[in-house]
Amino acid sequence: MEQTFKDKVALITGGSFGIGKATAIAFAERGASVAVVDWVEDKETFETIQRAGGKAIFLKGDMSKEEDIKMMVDKTIENFGRLDYAFNNAGVEGITAITHECTNENWRHVLSINLTGVWLCMKYQIPHMLTQGKGSIVNNASIAGLVGFPGIPAYVASKHAVIGLTKNAALEYGKMGIRVNVVCPGVIKTPMIDRFTGKSKEVEKQFESMEPIGRLGEPEEVADAVLWLCSDASSFVTGHSLAVDGGWVAQ
Repeated sequence: MEQTFKDKVALITGGSFGIGKATAIAFAERGASVAVVDWVEDKETFETIQRAGGKAIFLKGDMSKEEDIKMMVDKTIENFGRLDYAFNNAGVEGITAITHECTNENWRHVLSINLTGVWLCMKYQIPHMLTQGKGSIVNNASIAGLVGFPGIPAYVASKHAVIGLTKNAALEYGKMGIRVNVVCPGVIKTPMIDRFTGKSKEVEKQFESMEPIGRLGEPEEVADAVLWLCSDASSFVTGHSLAVDGGWVAQ
């Protein structure tokens, strides 16, 4: 089924880079107006959206700050008049340290963005969708929300929690016209993975060797999953954790 989002409005956090950027562009190419939220504005994102004939606004926001999250939702409504889809994508990996060496500061920082930030996004997005009687939210977790990854305890805990939060919201709002799902990307070619690998081709090949599909994922492949979860093609899907991981978790 061809996905079209004409006259619809999508909000994407972490929209200037990686998966968020690919999703913002994909929504715009299919007719949606897009609110892109991030620390910094990426000109390439907006140039691509403009070439596709789409409309977009950039909103600078810190997903650990409630006032910024409220602002991004208010500005989206102010500019576009509605909110149909939200991709709560922004996240950080934090420092690498095993559980007893993880600092309090790192724990608080990672959970403030990856978990509390996602909850606050839904807190302010859902009332507008309730008013409309319809909406679709996709949160971004990770395969680290499905299995453990030694050395990043705060990240793993936050992503497992996002999956639980998603399931809970799906049950709460399903009869009110709002679907809530979560994507769990595997190893995707993004700036976050570059930080893990140090942009080392050797380390990247090690990741590839662990992928049943034999390669790393592309941001656009996750974006396609997000758009499907937002579209009417997935109208009977809610509370679902969709792994986009080349088979990583299956092994």
